[in-house]
Amino acid sequence: MITREQIPAVLDHPVLGEDGKKIGEAKHVFLDDTTGAPEWVSVKTGMFGGHETFVPIRDARVIDGHTEVPYSKSKVKDAPHIDVDGGGHLSEDEEHRLYDYYGIDWDGSWSRGNQPGEGGWAHQGGTGAAGTAGAAGAAGMTGAAGADARAAHRDSGDDAMTRSEERMHVGVERRETGRARLRKYVVTEEEERTVPLRHEEVRVEREPITDANRDAALSGPDIGEAEHEVVLHEERPVVETEAVPVERVRLTAEEHTEQETVRGRVRKERIEGTAEETDDSRPGGERRGMGPEHR
Repeated sequence: MITREQIPAVLDHPVLGEDGKKIGEAKHVFLDDTTGAPEWVSVKTGMFGGHETFVPIRDARVIDGHTEVPYSKSKVKDAPHIDVDGGGHLSEDEEHRLYDYYGIDWDGSWSRGNQPGEGGWAHQGGTGAAGTAGAAGAAGMTGAAGADARAAHRDSGDDAMTRSEERMHVGVERRETGRARLRKYVVTEEEERTVPLRHEEVRVEREPITDANRDAALSGPDIGEAEHEVVLHEERPVVETEAVPVERVRLTAEEHTEQETVRGRVRKERIEGTAEETDDSRPGGERRGMGPEHR
């Protein structure tokens, strides 16, 4: 179990689960006001620590600068949401929800904690409310048997008060948004071409007998029958196709940078100081006050 003396070694240090994986950073330790024993730790989880969940530390151990709890990371992250700044205490209903979620017997746990001897962990933590060993926090818890726990507050031992605030850190993650691919397929299209086609036609030519052609005209029989044949020709279109490369196509990814405004909520502590004194020299004992400090 975690003792009050070990609280500084818990706060702002990693919290590891039963599988050795980091769950988050410990931000608040909750003490039982009746016993003074550490009861819960709130752990910041998520990419930027934006989620805070409760983990029981009765069975936790501090080892080499980190705290080990007997629960897995997913178990802790899915714990019931409790508002750490919700008035400074856990309601009985909220604490019951946490006990039920982690499988802790409410009544049995209280009985074991108050049993005589060293086995009663409730006797080991003192008898006061949150003392000087804790860290930043402003919440506690109340149990069914009257146990009242508050978050431990950081106290440096002097008259100064530490003011803390959350800082927002914005990072980027690379994720897949889609895929593009090239696919080649075949389509058939109709094309038209106009080509000249030639053909032959018969034409009868007559010429008179002259001295130039008289011999050719008298070379045959005087009178008789005869035939003369002429072969006619024409052209017809012939379509042939061939595959030829026309272009190369590839996919490339171009990176573009865009500016995007990210908004988040951060908590900041404010410290105000006031002082009052009675001025006996003023009529009616008028009081003078001091306004909030400059922030």
